Amino acid sequence: MQDPTQRPDPDALLQRLHAEEAQARRGRLKVFFGACAGVGKTFAMLSAARAAQVQDTPVTIGVVETHGRSDTEALTAHLPRLPLRALPYKDRTLPEFDLDAALAWGAANPEGLVLLDELAHSNVAGSRHPKRWQDAEELLAAGIDVWSTMNVQHLESLNDIVSGITGISVWETVPDQFFDAADEVVVVDLPPDELLERLKAGKVYLPQQAERAAANFFRKGNLLALRELALRRTADRVDDEMRAYRRASTTTAEAVWPNREALLACVGTGDNAEKVVRSCARLAAQLDLPWHAVHVETPEQQGRSTTLHPQVERTLKLVQQLGAVACTVLPAAQPAQALVRYAREHNLVRVVMGRSAHRWPWQTTLADQVGHLASDLDLLQVGTLPARAGLARPSTSNASPETTNKGAAFWPGYLAAGLACCLAAVVATPLADVLELTNIVMLFLLVVVGVALRFGRGPAVMAAILGVAFFDLFFVPPRFTFAVSDAQYLVTFAVMLVVALVVGQLTAGLKVQAEAATEREHRVRSLYDMARDLSAALLPEQVAEIGARFMTGEFNAGSTLVVADDDNRLQVLPGGTAPVDMAVAQWAFERGEPAGRGTDTLHSSPTLVLPLKAPMRIRGVLVVAMPHGQVPGVEPRRLLQTCASLLAISLERIHYIDVAQKSTVQIESERLRNSLLSAISHDLRTPLASLVGLAESLAMVQPPLPSEQQALAGSIRQSAQRMSALVNNLLDMARLEAGAVQLHKAWQPLEEVVGSALAACTPALAAHRVDVQLPDDLPLVQIDTVLTERVLVNLLENAAKYTPPGTPINLAAQAQSDAVAITVSDEGPGLPKGREELLFEKFERGARESATPGVGLGLAICRAIAQAHGGSIRGDTILNPLGQAAGARFTLLLPRGTPPTDLGDDVRPHPVDV
Repeated sequence: MQDPTQRPDPDALLQRLHAEEAQARRGRLKVFFGACAGVGKTFAMLSAARAAQVQDTPVTIGVVETHGRSDTEALTAHLPRLPLRALPYKDRTLPEFDLDAALAWGAANPEGLVLLDELAHSNVAGSRHPKRWQDAEELLAAGIDVWSTMNVQHLESLNDIVSGITGISVWETVPDQFFDAADEVVVVDLPPDELLERLKAGKVYLPQQAERAAANFFRKGNLLALRELALRRTADRVDDEMRAYRRASTTTAEAVWPNREALLACVGTGDNAEKVVRSCARLAAQLDLPWHAVHVETPEQQGRSTTLHPQVERTLKLVQQLGAVACTVLPAAQPAQALVRYAREHNLVRVVMGRSAHRWPWQTTLADQVGHLASDLDLLQVGTLPARAGLARPSTSNASPETTNKGAAFWPGYLAAGLACCLAAVVATPLADVLELTNIVMLFLLVVVGVALRFGRGPAVMAAILGVAFFDLFFVPPRFTFAVSDAQYLVTFAVMLVVALVVGQLTAGLKVQAEAATEREHRVRSLYDMARDLSAALLPEQVAEIGARFMTGEFNAGSTLVVADDDNRLQVLPGGTAPVDMAVAQWAFERGEPAGRGTDTLHSSPTLVLPLKAPMRIRGVLVVAMPHGQVPGVEPRRLLQTCASLLAISLERIHYIDVAQKSTVQIESERLRNSLLSAISHDLRTPLASLVGLAESLAMVQPPLPSEQQALAGSIRQSAQRMSALVNNLLDMARLEAGAVQLHKAWQPLEEVVGSALAACTPALAAHRVDVQLPDDLPLVQIDTVLTERVLVNLLENAAKYTPPGTPINLAAQAQSDAVAITVSDEGPGLPKGREELLFEKFERGARESATPGVGLGLAICRAIAQAHGGSIRGDTILNPLGQAAGARFTLLLPRGTPPTDLGDDVRPHPVDV
């Protein structure tokens, strides 16, 4: 018959099936992993992609950084590329990976493969995701295979280690869980000496960059350390894959595969437990091995108290301090079977345990039981501590009142067992002539079962012995003496005693297991109720109330929720019942570690502070005040951590709901405003045109109007023209934002565009002198002449409106490496401090209330036109030597391309034979 403990877990099987279904829908991620730049990751990826292309796999380059290496660039010649997306960044335009184009390509090529170099790259502001690995995640979720590259210093968990080795901080990182989720990792390795030779030969960086790299990052010691980190991290990943394969390929634990050494420390309840843990930690440190610690909680221990043994509590805390990989408490009736099962599930080769003492000859030690069950495990036994008087450890506050009360109430169970046996004898005495002796035996067995259910094993054993004695004394002839007339009654006594002991033991064990199961069910039910309530919470205050209700019901403890705002400032939510020490709360929030009562940090605090770790960030802290200043044990601490995680996830969900609602309102408001602007501008254009025409007609009537009426007609015409310009701005802004404007680009000299803009602004610039500085070697630019002229007109008119009459206005242009910069500057009051970027928003003006005409659309139109050209525009204030504002300066950047070559007279017609 199969051992029930070895049967497959149906929940685990179902979870594995769901995981396999989800994995089948996702694309496959392959990472080419190296110690540092220059080892050949991109070259290896492109070579593998070429081989896949030969096998008819659709392959495209999403983005590949060749860094000018000719051999790497040659591999891209026969691979198709997706066009990059141009995004404005500060004063230039940068090419970036086009995620939407990759998704469209993947939809058209179901078995396609996208090459995405430099997984840790930070995307340009304005991209859908801030990190390239998030782009890869979206491609994988869409079922598209992705190949990428990364270095070991970009792993989040190793970032600080690499920084300490090299002295250089790397800000672009990839989460370890994303790296571990990769379907395949290919290590691209190169010896340090060979890598340094490649660096000197200019195959890694350009000569100037190579000199700096060799003097800083690319030192041989650094390269050796990085190489070791990369190989060790890959070995860890392979070890995880091996253990996952063993779990997935079998329903029961097989023999341990000693491919990698690991230790398991067995934590008992004796004084020797701490020595076992320390010995295991020292051995693991000497051999540089990972180690686990496990305590098996038997039904007897669960029945004595709902908390762990004080010695076990101390030992498990010591385990955490010594840096064990895992610290686990396993409920099981057979400790040896539980230890073997845990060792095989985690592939732990060596088991470290204490040496058992004071055993009867017929009893087997735990080490013997483990050795019998698993001969493939290495057993290391630690010697016991010598008994020394006066060194008993004082009792700690970890012992719960329940444990103390149960210890104090030790004797009532045995007293009740004796009274129950006496009562059974009294009840059965009048029935001795009516009932057979076998039925009287059943009465005493019933007493044993009742005592076992109510008081446990010890009183049940006493009831079994007393039951046999009373049965012999009062009911077996000769009565009222322990003498036996018939030897067959000796067999009856023996069988009765054995049956009573077995029944009592089984009943007490089932009672303990039922109580433990009830306790676990109660905790799971409490967590479920809390999670259900949190799923319906819409405000942080509701989350705090639900958390406080859980703490009161489960621990009889007070709690207070302290959340962080968008600026990472902690704020105490109302309704809390625990005192908050903001210094302790700030420390726990900044470092993401528990602090306060029961921890190694600020342990004098009366409260325990737990960080609220959500998937994206730490959302605040949970302050817990345990009753009577108790220190929560290992199991209560785990329950508190689970509660804190649920609260953090709920707070993050509420935050993103608020963000989504604000974004929706903002989008709808923007859409409504654009529709309103478009409608108003269209309805006003015709009346305004008629008004301008009528005003001009009044000036030309015959006979001429009197001078006063002519001045009035001129004022009407000027006001109507200003109103018409405003309506045109509104309409242009609506059309630009709707994407309805088509650019008619052509290669034009800037001199012509500047001249047209100055001519159009002649009336507005009548009171100013315009200094134009255009170098003779300005290149041609590919622009829409009309829209670019509109930008210059708006900038010049702004300069004329906001500067005193008689001050000069400067217009200059300069060619840069990747753009042409056009600057319009004046000697006015400058731009409002801190609002330089806001001026480019719609309906934003330098002064809220001003007599200067306008509604704040000119600069918004300038930015929209500049971005439509792939350029940018910015404004700043000119400062004089004293640091005072001396004018404003606006800089328009237009991308510089390669104009067509005019061959002119060099073109010769081909001769034609006649």
